Amino acid sequence: MGFLELAKKRYSVRKYKDIPVEPEKLEQILEAGRVAPTGANKQPQRLIVVQSREGLEKLGKAARFYGAPCVVIVCSDTAETWERPYDGKKLTDIDASIVTDHMMLQATELGLGTLWICWFDPKVLRAEFDIPDQLEIVNLLAIGYADGEPQSPDRHEKMRKPLGGTVFRETL
Repeated sequence: MGFLELAKKRYSVRKYKDIPVEPEKLEQILEAGRVAPTGANKQPQRLIVVQSREGLEKLGKAARFYGAPCVVIVCSDTAETWERPYDGKKLTDIDASIVTDHMMLQATELGLGTLWICWFDPKVLRAEFDIPDQLEIVNLLAIGYADGEPQSPDRHEKMRKPLGGTVFRETL
């Protein structure tokens, strides 16, 4: 499967089967996150894998994850991230997003569904999982087997702006 075919196949899953993610598939997904590029190769990502019933109950206090059997809390270490010298922009959110995207696409290739979640209470997550202040909680990644019909890869023709609506050559 080519990259664009894979990217178009991926969709946001909001209902999961009650089937655990196989350890070997999870390791491949985590490896995809490990090899993702980060600013100056600082690798500030810190991934908290939540799969136990107890862990998912704690997670449910802070976010809705639609019954996924596995959720990765994606954090970035603000003390280890690269900082742009001109304006001090730290790449915590950017690095974590690249890592998340790599994991999402790897999960898709393995036949798993994902949901990128940003609607969560960081204070609750921080307390429930003892996450130190230097880690920015960027997003959650729900992973599991989708329950229901997948969205059509052709949906992008109707749901996305054409290239001319987002791409500009040399000037806006």
